[in-house]
Amino acid sequence: MNIQLNELNESDLEIVKEIYDYYIINSTATFHTEHISLNELKEFMYVGDAKYKSYLVEFEGEVCGYCYLAPYKKRQAYAKTAEVTLYLKPNFGGKGIGKQVLLMIEKIALQNGINNLLGIITGENLNSIKLFERCGYNKCGHFVKVGEKFNRLLDVLAYQKILE
Repeated sequence: MNIQLNELNESDLEIVKEIYDYYIINSTATFHTEHISLNELKEFMYVGDAKYKSYLVEFEGEVCGYCYLAPYKKRQAYAKTAEVTLYLKPNFGGKGIGKQVLLMIEKIALQNGINNLLGIITGENLNSIKLFERCGYNKCGHFVKVGEKFNRLLDVLAYQKILE
């Protein structure tokens, strides 16, 4: 499978925003409820950071999504822990791309001194739950009715993987 991660540049943020906007409007994969600006996007996606990397995902030469590592919390005690996020364009799901991308970003995390990854997933996002479980992440938290979207209160699940 020909998958590449290309480190994100500022000029790539429009593509990321386009993918993310789809999920904002059409799903509960994110709790943003309205389109966000590029500046808002830069608040949680790191461009050019030495430790917390963001990538465009390419499948057979076509941009099909993005992924990134972000600090779990901005305190020194959590320096070895990061949140991992992955979004694929809808027509690229179910092809095994997500699994390969997670494995690739785990290697990058280890190289950057991160050995503990967290995936924070909406409770009804069954595809993401299955993906993280297939990749060896264990459910470590379940927050009941903490986010509201589409006039529904939704659960949030936390998945964790200790990298060796």
